[in-house]
Amino acid sequence: MFNIRQWLSQTHAFYFSLYGMIAAFGTYFCAFAFRKPFTSATFDNLVWVGIHYKTVLVVAQVLGYMLSKFIGIKIVAEMQAGRRAWGLLAMIGISQIAWVFFGFVPAPYNFVFLILNGLPLGMVFGLVLGFLEGRRLTEILSAALCASFIMSSGVVRSIGAYLLQDWQVSEWWMPFWVGLIFIPPILFFTWLLNQIPPPSAADELLRTRREPMSGKARWEFFKRFALGLVLLVLTYILLTIYRDFRENFGAEIWKELGFGNKPEVFAQTEISVGFLVLFFMGLFVFLKNNWLAFTIQHVLVLVGMLSVGLSTWLFGENYLSPLAWMVSVGVGLYVPYVIFNGMLFERLIAVFRQVGNIGFLIYLADSFGYLGSIGVMLYKDFGQGAMRWLDFFVLASYWVSGLGILLTVASFVYFYRKKKGIFS
Repeated sequence: MFNIRQWLSQTHAFYFSLYGMIAAFGTYFCAFAFRKPFTSATFDNLVWVGIHYKTVLVVAQVLGYMLSKFIGIKIVAEMQAGRRAWGLLAMIGISQIAWVFFGFVPAPYNFVFLILNGLPLGMVFGLVLGFLEGRRLTEILSAALCASFIMSSGVVRSIGAYLLQDWQVSEWWMPFWVGLIFIPPILFFTWLLNQIPPPSAADELLRTRREPMSGKARWEFFKRFALGLVLLVLTYILLTIYRDFRENFGAEIWKELGFGNKPEVFAQTEISVGFLVLFFMGLFVFLKNNWLAFTIQHVLVLVGMLSVGLSTWLFGENYLSPLAWMVSVGVGLYVPYVIFNGMLFERLIAVFRQVGNIGFLIYLADSFGYLGSIGVMLYKDFGQGAMRWLDFFVLASYWVSGLGILLTVASFVYFYRKKKGIFS
């Protein structure tokens, strides 16, 4: 009988990476169908306690997602490899059940189930990444993983929009039906993912050994790189806020740009962005020197931040069309965002020969990132309620660009000095 795990342990790196990319991409692509489709609805004319009801729903889900990230600092960091697949499917199952109650319970009381939907989903990314980290091929594998959430976000929102417009599915039941469509494929791709063997001895030699991290180990790691980690987390908070706003209120932004009756626009822009990001990030697999890769990653984060600001200015001066602008800021956003979601922390651990796992670092950054996202969404409704979604997004683009550049430069200076032993 053919043994997939044994074959993967012996096969050529090309076939291993192709298999891993398909398994990771497919699993997380499907996982997004249980989270994002509701954002393709606008829930017009629904207001609760003075807040637009869609904002209530988005904040509720992000609150659950944020809590999941804080919980995940412990759970994902300590998760044993043999339990990842079952844990992942359990999280998906809970999130789909939440959509059932969201459809049955009338507004405004059904917002509670967005919290319950987001609470398990926040740990899925870390569980999938656990199958991929600590390998010579981690960059190409995690690039495929990250490309999945870029592309899937647009695709599932387009599917949701089609169900609303062409099939007359209600806004309350549409998320459940989208999730139901993706249950068979996520079972299949999770099974594929679970066949991937642990990192080899050669992987450990290049990237250091990966193992669960206790509370003491996490605290020791943080103390060793405290200032640098704070700078990285602050940068990631900016990226998370910007990405979350662009995704959650993309329907409103596109409507104000004149694309309100074109559900395919979500998929068109995000698939283009996803392929571009996948190509550039995949090149890191050829960089064996961990410090060089870590340096180039900082440069690309810097370029991405600059791209967001520059393309927004070009759009404001009518040098870029709305479609070209959204693709440009998408690439400028997602290149740094993907680098943070695995690659940067992967190389950080390898540069300083730190035994542990990147799940801890990603969830540390993610938890505070989503906390910032909630704050900005509430500020938009209460502090800038009269401002158009498009104008707020343009303003956010400039702030993210400017602050992101400063933080990225400071982060690189810190880690450069750390590596040179200028301070311990």
